[in-house]
Amino acid sequence: MKKNFATILFISALIISVTACKDKAKEATTTEAETPATTETTIDHEAYLVNTAESTIEWKGFKPTGSHHGTITLERGSFNVANGKIVGGSFIIDMTSIVVSDIPADDKDNAKLQGHLSSADFFDVEKYPNASFTITGLKEVDGKLMLSGNLSLKETKNNITFPVTVSNIDGALTLTSDAFTIDRSKWNVKYGSKSFFDNLGDKFINDDIELKIMVKAAKS
Repeated sequence: MKKNFATILFISALIISVTACKDKAKEATTTEAETPATTETTIDHEAYLVNTAESTIEWKGFKPTGSHHGTITLERGSFNVANGKIVGGSFIIDMTSIVVSDIPADDKDNAKLQGHLSSADFFDVEKYPNASFTITGLKEVDGKLMLSGNLSLKETKNNITFPVTVSNIDGALTLTSDAFTIDRSKWNVKYGSKSFFDNLGDKFINDDIELKIMVKAAKS
């Protein structure tokens, strides 16, 4: 009986593990920072200003006992567009706008988590109120549009590449990413990371942070 019960537990754990791996977003290709995309003076390009009220970054963090999710907003940004296509751009991310969505806003644990994420343990928003993303390239790879850019977070800058879809209709541009992850340890966000600390047991927090970006902009 005990053997059968152990077998059932093992199979259940295996199913959960396979499902989790299947559902996990792919990590963005991460390399050293690159030279930003530039728009040559010979190209007739237009500026599209980001509508910060209609743009958002969704985030999700993971630990052995579950996950948390929420949003971050953009402070400002713009795209450079030539012949209807994005050829450059940059965005300022308001790190003070971190919101926790999976815990009721009036629950004290919401403020506790939001405060911890904002603290020096994680993103230290008092010292680093902004992060930034600067486009370095946009090209089609195997039928998928891939956006590359330098992500500056705290005092570290890396280039990341992830899949996006772009629509540009009558001067209204929308860029939406697939869900992807970044490895926070590559930006020296160390709290609870097994990349920096040993003997954490099951108290660790996963290095991967899942992101999904939606940016709306209009011709200026």
